Amino acid sequence: MDKRTTSDTPETLIGAVRYFADPDVALHFLAGLRWPEGPVCPHCGSAEAPSFLKTRRIWKCRDADCRKQFSVKVGTVFEDSPIGLDKWLPCLWMIANCKNGISSYEVARALGVTQKSAWFMLHRIRLAMQTGTFGKIGGEVEVDETFIGGKARFMHKEKRARVIGGKTGLAGKVAVIGVLKRADSDQHSTVRASVIKSRSRVTLHGKIHENVERGASVYTDAFDSYRGLAADFDHGVVDHGFEYVKGKVHTNGLENFWSLLKRSLAGTYVSVEPFHMFRYLDEQVFRFNNRKTTDGSRFLMAARSIVGKRLTYKALIGAGLPALETC
Repeated sequence: MDKRTTSDTPETLIGAVRYFADPDVALHFLAGLRWPEGPVCPHCGSAEAPSFLKTRRIWKCRDADCRKQFSVKVGTVFEDSPIGLDKWLPCLWMIANCKNGISSYEVARALGVTQKSAWFMLHRIRLAMQTGTFGKIGGEVEVDETFIGGKARFMHKEKRARVIGGKTGLAGKVAVIGVLKRADSDQHSTVRASVIKSRSRVTLHGKIHENVERGASVYTDAFDSYRGLAADFDHGVVDHGFEYVKGKVHTNGLENFWSLLKRSLAGTYVSVEPFHMFRYLDEQVFRFNNRKTTDGSRFLMAARSIVGKRLTYKALIGAGLPALETC
């Protein structure tokens, strides 16, 4: 069986489209990335060299108690998808490297799939981009929160009635908190972002303690819910009613991230339901934290993260999951 290495990875989108156009090349590339030492049965874990069925491009486990057949997609975000790797891998390339994101309509036109299929593909890849468990961060840290959601005056009257109703102010918007570790001598700035139910003191303090080491320098604005952080952190406050920078105390790094996030949501995705907001956060955080690498490297990072994650369409549309509260 032909073996491909990560050194074969193309560095441009047109290169990726040409490279993965051959189904065998795409298969061998992903198999080499997933199983560097050779295929391993995802059902029983047997590393005994499985037999490769060329005509179907799948393997069969040699273990006497297993003997199951499996493809390179099994156990990944691609599992059970009838769409070929020659389309999946360029799609992965585009979402990992398009700075403002890429819409499902554009993917559908580019790859020749339906918009519904493209939408499902993009959300599966966003799951792969989701960062795992973090250790706590130290040094200089910025913390800020923002609200995301369309303005009522731009909504169709039916959607406005459903989302806003007779409420005013921040109704229908989703609250998001960001924690940014400033650049130091070892690495550039990185961010963590998550959806929160409210901006209460309990919620904000809980997120900060969850992500930031005790004793670190934490910089926030003058929002009342941040009061009391000085007991555990070196807390610096800047009052945006008077100034935006006070020496080292500012949240400009996070304001930059919010700008990038909102540009992609408003300009590319146009209308994002609150239920799916965390998925778009995962996408933007992935690109932001890996912005200093090459397109090829970002693609490989995303491709290495596809294993052990699964998203069904039923779960994606919210069947059986609790609804997200909006502020």
